Amino acid sequence: MAGGKKLQERVALARTAWMLADFAILFLLLAIVARRAASLRERGGTWLAALVCEAWFAFVWILNMNGKWSPVRFDTYPDNLANRYSTMEELPAVDMFVTTADPALEPPLITVNTVLSLLALDYPDVGKLACYVSDDGCSPVTCYALREAAKFAGLWVPFCKRHDVAVRAPFMYFSSTPEVGTGTADHEFLESWALMKSEYERLASRIENADEGSIMRDSGDEFAEFIDAERGNHPTIVKVLWDNSKSKVGEGFPHLVYLSREKSPRHRHNFKAGAMNVLTRVSAVMTNAPIMLNVDCDMFANNPQVALHAMCLLLGFDDEIHSGFVQVPQKFYGGLKDDPFGNQMQVITKKIGGGIAGIQGMFYGGTGCFHRRKVIYGMPPPDTVKHETRGSPSYKELQVRFGSSKVLIESSRNIISGDLLARPTVDVSSRIEMAKQVGDCNYEAGTCWGKEIGWVYGSMTEDILTGQRIHAAGWKSALLDTNPPAFLGCAPTGGPASLTQFKRWATGVLEILISRNSPILGTIFQRLQLRQCLGYLIVEAWPVRAPFELCYALLGPFCLLTNQSFLPTASDEGFRIPVALFLSYHIYHLMEYKECGLSARAWWNNHRMQRITSASAWLLAFLTVILKTLGLSETVFEVTRKESSTSDGGAGTDEADPGLFTFDSAPVFIPVTALSVLNIVALAVGAWRAVIGTAAVVHGGPGIGEFVCCGWMVLCFWPFVRGLVSRGKHGIPWSVKVKAGLIVAAFVHLCTRN
Repeated sequence: MAGGKKLQERVALARTAWMLADFAILFLLLAIVARRAASLRERGGTWLAALVCEAWFAFVWILNMNGKWSPVRFDTYPDNLANRYSTMEELPAVDMFVTTADPALEPPLITVNTVLSLLALDYPDVGKLACYVSDDGCSPVTCYALREAAKFAGLWVPFCKRHDVAVRAPFMYFSSTPEVGTGTADHEFLESWALMKSEYERLASRIENADEGSIMRDSGDEFAEFIDAERGNHPTIVKVLWDNSKSKVGEGFPHLVYLSREKSPRHRHNFKAGAMNVLTRVSAVMTNAPIMLNVDCDMFANNPQVALHAMCLLLGFDDEIHSGFVQVPQKFYGGLKDDPFGNQMQVITKKIGGGIAGIQGMFYGGTGCFHRRKVIYGMPPPDTVKHETRGSPSYKELQVRFGSSKVLIESSRNIISGDLLARPTVDVSSRIEMAKQVGDCNYEAGTCWGKEIGWVYGSMTEDILTGQRIHAAGWKSALLDTNPPAFLGCAPTGGPASLTQFKRWATGVLEILISRNSPILGTIFQRLQLRQCLGYLIVEAWPVRAPFELCYALLGPFCLLTNQSFLPTASDEGFRIPVALFLSYHIYHLMEYKECGLSARAWWNNHRMQRITSASAWLLAFLTVILKTLGLSETVFEVTRKESSTSDGGAGTDEADPGLFTFDSAPVFIPVTALSVLNIVALAVGAWRAVIGTAAVVHGGPGIGEFVCCGWMVLCFWPFVRGLVSRGKHGIPWSVKVKAGLIVAAFVHLCTRN
């Protein structure tokens, strides 16, 4: 095997031609900025506004150049793990976390498939694996679904191991009939396959038809803890749905634990970050694995050897500083053709993700990530303390940092000591009361949880913030991109779901950028490398781009309405620069999509969606954070709807054309609707002036550049133009049209009042 007995290999990827293209576009950007600055005195306010925006675009291009500059990939060799250890059972234990928050938006059957795929992972000693499911919805239906899944796992996991099943999420596996021969063994497999499929269909039917009333009525005391429990006001609920200690060593399947942390109106629950910290503490007092994997409820394990691949990176470096965490890139199943909503992010993941992996390491993406528990506990990397004499922290120090639980303090001491091979606690059922204690709302009071320990509070994108804190401490991370993909998830479909997700992300990253957790401060005062800081700014500057891109988008309509120009005319020598920039920029990105195996249509859809997202989700996120900073509002965490899984492995939908935009009355649709109408009005006014000849009378009036800009924006916003005349859910609601119309009327009035 390539790589000999190495567990991993870091391979630098060449991109000389792309570097030349990067500099060519940067040269054009700087040229247009320089030319505009040189003639600024001769022009009006539109020229100055364009200069500021174009200078910003040049800065964003430099950020992206830095992010793409030195891409790497990590090749892993799990077969070589046997050469590293005398027995494969010596591999570290892993606690696996699954988070769900709303049984309506995240159907329990999706969570069940994710859990079953994790329970069936290939690992030498399944007793070293434990799966914890955090249910922030406190739903008896979710708990019931997991209890039924535990029963089904007793059949499903042996079936997967016996037949070396490649995809171990049942809904995906049973979406097609296996191709086999005609021999006796093949006939027996088909019989076993048909029986297992029938069992899964019965499981799915029980889960989909379950309701809280029947569960509470027919299950006796098993669900008594859910009686009178409100979603936002209930004590901690912990249920061990499967205890692996009942099985022989190496048999059965991993522990399965249900958790719904305590909620109270008097305490902040800190969204997903709070749930992850409770999961960390509960797992610490029950199994205390030194490695933790977390996945969203819709991200099933698509590669059964993903844990072994991760071990190659976690154990394959001479210095563990290089693998504080191992991040798997997010990929999706059943995605719509050509990515009409621009949320699969394949090119961004490959181009920028691979480049960031070559600096200090890939960002933490919130799902599909293997963390060292001691890194989550805020421990610095080894090289920062190797020249110091460090004794074991005292009980008092640990109590201040981790809280009052004696079991948690002792477990944290074991993790800090660095014992990767310690066996997890055997009898998890005996630790339920301890788990409930550390799941209380007030447990974190006076501790370092959410600050120096665990997932960091203060942002709706706790993943970016937590990963940034880890990198700022000096740790590096590794990117794990396996074939087949390690995890597959469900991308949101439709306009509302996609823009809701982008708005939440943008709100969270801007909260980080303007706080004391800013990556700029991390570079100045901590160990975040400068290039890694610039990499974080690519993402954290998303919402900051909105006002600049909105301003630039308004220049074309403004000039057509006021008979001005902000671009050189066709007869001007400087006209060639913006034309060359426009063509080269779009050809560059089209070639990126082609290199990633995607179509020109996918490129256009993603380009169009970036314009839409910037003028809607990013803009509202920018305004939301500004209002929060001024103390005028609070940010609200919005859960993205997950589509129910179907038998064909796709997302459940009854749409005739699921690629069409759907609309509702959410504020996020108002800015783009207004821009769509405004550009149409501006084109009509400009065309009328051109026809009657008044534009030519005014020196410095609009030229072809302004018409092209407005026409290009209409093409980018075409789903909204179509929504203006459509009906039903594909039509823009009248409430949005009226508000957008008032904004357009106000803009036109301000433009033409003089």
